[in-house]
Order: sequence, then C-alpha cells, then structure tokens
Amino acid sequence: MNENERTIDGVASADSWLQRRFRPAAASGTLALTLGMLVLAACGKQPVQTAQPPTPVRVQAATSGPASPAIATNGIVAIKGEMRLSFKMAGIIKSIRVREGQEVKKGERLADIEPTEVNAQVEQARQLAEKARRDVERGERLYNDQVISLEQLQDLRTQASVVQAQLSGAEFNRGYAVITAPGDGVILRKLAEEREQTPAGQPVLILGTHDRGYVVRAALSDREVVQLKLGDPAEIRMDAYPGRSISGSLSEIAGAADSRSGMFPVEVRFDSVPVALASGLVAKLNLHSSASRTRQLTYVPIAAVVEGDGNRASVFIVSGDRAKRRPVRVAFIGPEAIALDEGVQPGERVVTDGALYLEDDERIDIVTEGKRVVGSLDVAPDTAEVADKNAVRTPGKG
Repeated sequence: MNENERTIDGVASADSWLQRRFRPAAASGTLALTLGMLVLAACGKQPVQTAQPPTPVRVQAATSGPASPAIATNGIVAIKGEMRLSFKMAGIIKSIRVREGQEVKKGERLADIEPTEVNAQVEQARQLAEKARRDVERGERLYNDQVISLEQLQDLRTQASVVQAQLSGAEFNRGYAVITAPGDGVILRKLAEEREQTPAGQPVLILGTHDRGYVVRAALSDREVVQLKLGDPAEIRMDAYPGRSISGSLSEIAGAADSRSGMFPVEVRFDSVPVALASGLVAKLNLHSSASRTRQLTYVPIAAVVEGDGNRASVFIVSGDRAKRRPVRVAFIGPEAIALDEGVQPGERVVTDGALYLEDDERIDIVTEGKRVVGSLDVAPDTAEVADKNAVRTPGKG
C-alpha cells in the first residue's frame, strides 16, 4: 500500500474510531439527562402526610374540698334509744309475748312473771296495814279514856305508817312484775325465755324506740378525737347500700377513753334516713374536722395525675380539642381523689382515662361512657384506627 492510501486509510480509520468512541457516550449522556429530569420532577412533588386522629379520652371536672384528709373509721348502726327492759323482782318468767324484730306500741304488754309470790307479798302487807289501822283506832279510844299514855298511842301510829309503806312498796313491785313498752319501737333482742328464773334487774328484752332515730357508734384514737368537735359533718357509707353516701353529723364525743381499748367512743347522727336501717349494720365513716374546712383545696381523680415525683406531678387540662400538660403540687392522697395545693382550679376539666398515653398539646376526643379510650383491650369499631396508632405506645410517650 502506498502512502496516500495509508493516509486515507488512517483518516478513515480515525474517523471510524471516533464514531465508535463517541456514539455510546452520546447515548449515555442522553440517558443521564433523562434520569436527571425524572429526579427533578419527583423532587417537585410534596410527600403525602397522614393526619393522626385525636386520642379518645374521658374527662372530669376538678372539685373543691377540705384542706386536710378526712378521718376514716368503721362503726355500727344502732338505734339511739336502746332500752334494756327487766323485771324489778326476781321470779319465774310466765310469758314473753313478743319476738325479735317485732314492732310494738307504747303501753303494750311485753312480758310478765308468775304473780303468785308477788301477790302474796301484797296481800300480806295489806293485812298488816289493816291490823295497824285497827290498833290505832283502839289506841285512840283507850287514850281518850286515859288507859294508855300518849307515847303508846304515838307508837301505834308509827307502826301503822310503817306497815302502810310496806304495802305501797309491795304494790309498786307488783306493777313492775310486768314489762310494758315505754314507747313505740322494735324489739332488738330477746335475752331470756319463758319458764326461766330471772333475777331482779337482769335484762330480758332490748327495745329500740323510734323517737330518737339511728346513730353510728364508732371509736377514735386520741390523735383523731382532738381534731373534732360536736356538729362536725360526716359521710356515712354502708356495705348494705354500696355506692350510696348519707350525710350525718357528730352528735356525741366521750369525755374519757374506754378502759379496755383506750379508744374514745363517738356517735354520728343521720341527718336524714333515705334508706331502711337496722341495728347492727356495718358503716364506714369519713369525719371532717372543723379546722379542715377553714381552707379549701382542689380535688382531682387519682387517674388524672401522671408522672409523680414526691409531691410534684402533672395533669392534662382540657383546652378546646387539645390536652395541655400542667405541673401540680400534691397535698395528700385520699381514698378516691388527690388533693392539690396548686396547679388546678375547681371547675377545670382534667383528663382521667387515657392521661397516661398523652403528650403535651395532643389532640383529644372526649368520649362518652359507652366508648373505649386509649389503653382499653376491647376497642369499639369506631376507635379501631386510633387503637392501632397507640398499639405501640408506652405510657407517657407518643
């Protein structure tokens, strides 16, 4: 091959090499430009954000209450006018005409003893009194005839007075050989049976009269009794009527402690009796001292308080459709509520059920009693989505 041919061939070869080298590069550049445009187009779109539904909770209004905890104790319901009825004289019980729980009327005959012995004593005293009367009459005639002295006549008169007093005593005892109801009431207990020998003064029946109403009898320690005074209010709850509270007031405080227990007996009178009562019912008392009513504190349910540390804690206050965390200071913890020194005012609504699962300023949905709240195991269909959202939550974290 000559030189011209090589040159031509060289040119031709270089051209072919350039075409082969840069054609793929041009194709790669086009692909890169296309991908870049797609990336830019994708970056121009905003990401879709899913709005979290509000958290279902229950709320309750804060209330006001005494500045010190109530004095709690247990007691027994009793009829204030309990009377132990007995015979004045010893004898054999002839009959008991009533049974336990029976209502009786004033003057009704309840029991009596065999009258033979007491009637004999009355008759003996009557005969002695009659003889003494005759002796005085005969002595007066003899004195007028100057047969006996004035001193002898006076002795006869004294003897007649003594015998007459014995007759009065025997008749009085016979009157108390029968037990009659001193007032309208109910027979609480029967302590003896017919044909039993009973000594004088031993109780046979216990009667509760209706005119003085019912009371709760309890006992307090020395540290508790010194805080109270007559008339202090009380809350009465009974196992026989669960969930029901009856108001009362302190009506009696013992002046000395019981020698056996060292406790001070007290009585609480019912302000009203909206339920049927019976002597012996167990009652729970909450007594509020007069000193505790001089200052008021704010009370919130126990479930509303979260993140406690000493006397510091937090609650969630309802603000529109959101829950705002607010620090509070705890005064004391009661059986059903927590008293706060500061942080919440009476009337403000606080979150109770669901408070442990909230964050500050979180949207909330105040649900009714028929719906479930955060943390419930059984979730209503309309709150299933919210439950799924909170399934991975831990109390106090979002």
